[in-house]
Amino acid sequence: MKKTKVAHPDKLTLSSDVRTVFGKKLRKMRIQGSIPGNVFGTDFKSQSITLRLVDFLKTYKTVKETGVIYLTVGKEEIPVLIRGVQKHPVTDIILHVNFRKIDLKKKIETAVPVKSIGVSEAVTQKGGVLLTLAETLLVEALPQEIPSHIEVNISTIKEVGQEIKVSDLRKSEIYEIKELPDKVIFSVVAHKEESITPETTTEQSEVITEVPKPEEETAAGVVEKKPEEKTPPATPEKKEK
Repeated sequence: MKKTKVAHPDKLTLSSDVRTVFGKKLRKMRIQGSIPGNVFGTDFKSQSITLRLVDFLKTYKTVKETGVIYLTVGKEEIPVLIRGVQKHPVTDIILHVNFRKIDLKKKIETAVPVKSIGVSEAVTQKGGVLLTLAETLLVEALPQEIPSHIEVNISTIKEVGQEIKVSDLRKSEIYEIKELPDKVIFSVVAHKEESITPETTTEQSEVITEVPKPEEETAAGVVEKKPEEKTPPATPEKKEK
């Protein structure tokens, strides 16, 4: 299998092979340094592929899930976007990758990461806490014009309680943000300290109004009540003659 290569700054290629291994046999393939994947898309028959893990990691580090990759499968070159990376829940090792075939002449919608820039005066000088309420934004653009991230300048937040919404962002000529205008991206809230005052309220003691009668536990584990002791009747006094 050929290694990943960059044909020119705008075209990143990644080599793969048609996959013939499935099921339990994939474990051996992963041990040998390869990972399974699938390519899917509109009006495209899904293909199972195999690619080298080292090559994929280099490519993924560069484009993430917003950059176009030219995936070679045999003699065919397919423009794709990475659409899902499955990782092991414990070791975080990549187990499987999905690629979405795209049409370079048609606009698509995809999630783009949000990146904060600048410093908020409300945080540094007024003790506020910056909250990120939207880590990604849905964007529509031609595949080759999808931004790697969207920068949001948080220095515009001067006071605690202020926020930045989608409507506050500058419009771009090459992509369109497909989110509601009032969607909040960043906000600064007041810092709340946890109360360290010990609780002094105690639960009210249960008041017992009736003294329970004594009980005994038998050898069989059954609790029996002691019979109440009865006072014998008084004998009548004999009259003296």
